[in-house]
Amino acid sequence: MTRARKLAIAILLVVLGLTLAGSFMTRGVMEYLPFLQAKKGNWTGEYVSHGIVDQRPWQTAATLAGMAQSAEERELAREAERLADHEVDQAFSQSLRQASLVKPQLNGRALALQQRVTELQATVKGDQARIAALTGSSGAKSGSTESKDTDLEVAKAQLGLDQNELADSIEDLSRESGDPRVKLQQELAARQAAVKKYYDSASKDEGQTAVSSAEQYKTLAQQAFAWWSHRKRSQLISQAKQLALADVAALTDDQARMKAEASQIAANVSATAALMPSSERVEQLQRLAAQQNIQNILNDRLGAQQQLVALYERWGKQVEIQNKIVIHLMLQSLAVIAAICVLTILAGWFVQVALERMFHERRQKQTLKTVLNLSTQLVGLLLVLLVIFGVPRQMPTILGLATAGLTLVFQDFILAFCGWFVLMGPNGIRVHDWVEIDGVGGEVVQLGLFRTWLLETGNWTANGHPTGRKVSFLNGYAIRGKYFNFSTVGQWMWDEININIPSETSVHPLIEKIYEASVQATEADAKMAQEEWKRVTHEEGSPQFSAMPSVNLRPAGSGVDVVVRYITRAGVRLETRNHLFETVIDLMRELNPRSGH
Repeated sequence: MTRARKLAIAILLVVLGLTLAGSFMTRGVMEYLPFLQAKKGNWTGEYVSHGIVDQRPWQTAATLAGMAQSAEERELAREAERLADHEVDQAFSQSLRQASLVKPQLNGRALALQQRVTELQATVKGDQARIAALTGSSGAKSGSTESKDTDLEVAKAQLGLDQNELADSIEDLSRESGDPRVKLQQELAARQAAVKKYYDSASKDEGQTAVSSAEQYKTLAQQAFAWWSHRKRSQLISQAKQLALADVAALTDDQARMKAEASQIAANVSATAALMPSSERVEQLQRLAAQQNIQNILNDRLGAQQQLVALYERWGKQVEIQNKIVIHLMLQSLAVIAAICVLTILAGWFVQVALERMFHERRQKQTLKTVLNLSTQLVGLLLVLLVIFGVPRQMPTILGLATAGLTLVFQDFILAFCGWFVLMGPNGIRVHDWVEIDGVGGEVVQLGLFRTWLLETGNWTANGHPTGRKVSFLNGYAIRGKYFNFSTVGQWMWDEININIPSETSVHPLIEKIYEASVQATEADAKMAQEEWKRVTHEEGSPQFSAMPSVNLRPAGSGVDVVVRYITRAGVRLETRNHLFETVIDLMRELNPRSGH
């Protein structure tokens, strides 16, 4: 590895470590309910209030309701939404009543706005009285004139203008004096609209029970994803429960504080009842009644939060039950995978035992073992993948495209694999056979699943000696090509020798003696070859061809060439040729003693 490559790998590893550490440190921003999490740093989401009243109970219930899966969960989610909705409504009611008890100090522009509000209220009352008077007079006299109708319309228009101005002045006064009631009313109206929209868009589907809904997780991957989803939802429900418990504690403190304030007010009223003016006493009693009303609201909110705590507890147990169901399904899937693995191993063992009994040739048996073991392992792997991931939705299309692509890329190997079965047939080839493939002849030294290896020899009509080269062919030649095989036991082949006979030699007697010597030398091989050819061609009676030798004459410049063709075994071809040459030379010496020693 070069220095530059090592430096690049080191830099990339540093970048990878920094990014992983940064991703871990900023993981808080990915929380579903960030306002339920404890603060862990600047990257942890926090609750951002939408207004004066804390609406987290409703937000939590609505968020968790969207994650509910089974029918049992959805029923609990609806109950949680109802309780949270009621609790937030009571929180608004409490805030409005507490705001009404506050008497802001008016000065400057706020005092002027208060006076303007008082004047506009009086003006609105006058407009309403005038409209009532005009309406009454119009009803008393059926024959009212057109001018009275016009006055009535004008009075209504004026009332509308005065009411709008009064509303604007009240809002300005609230803003200037710090009175939160107007803003609370606006928040309440916005929340009511949002809640109405939420309920209108909420699904009415009741869903399936926990067991029925779990049956949709057919694969191990789906079951693992469901288990993780249940785990995350269980954590969120636990956090929602902690939030409700915190709200219970806060409301309990508020309740104790309100009781103390109410007791203090009641004691003051009782102690100063004789000395206090009647108007101030009435005001104190009204304040005491308002405090008691707020206490009732607090009691109601406290009960709702306590019910939410119990409900989230039940919801968590329901999710735990569903998680146990998914774990049960995961165990079943793992058991199926284990069973597939065991069956695959047993099938491989059974195949080996069967091949040991059916085949005795070591190389052929080893090849078949390799093919069948690979096939069983691929089938087992495919079944395991189906259990884990299931059947793809577009399975026919995927199989078609994959098959077309693999066929195009591996067509030579596919043909070679199919050719191997042809070569393993009764008309195929075996190790130690003498064959000729694509013009190359030699002895088969190895026959594999995809390739055939030959030890190359020279041309059959030349010397036939090995060249020392090992030649490899893909087995596809058995399908789309051709090959020649000396498939009989003797591996018979036709050979020939050429003898030049001088012109002074008596040709005909010599030819007869050469023919007789050739027949005598090759008679046994010829009969054996005919019997084997007969067995190979499945013929009855005598074969259509003869294995007897032949002697032919060819003119030559210095005499006559005698060509002797004969059958011989490939293994003893050279010995047979040398023997015939010696016989012919001896015959020539006998007929012409003066030709040489």
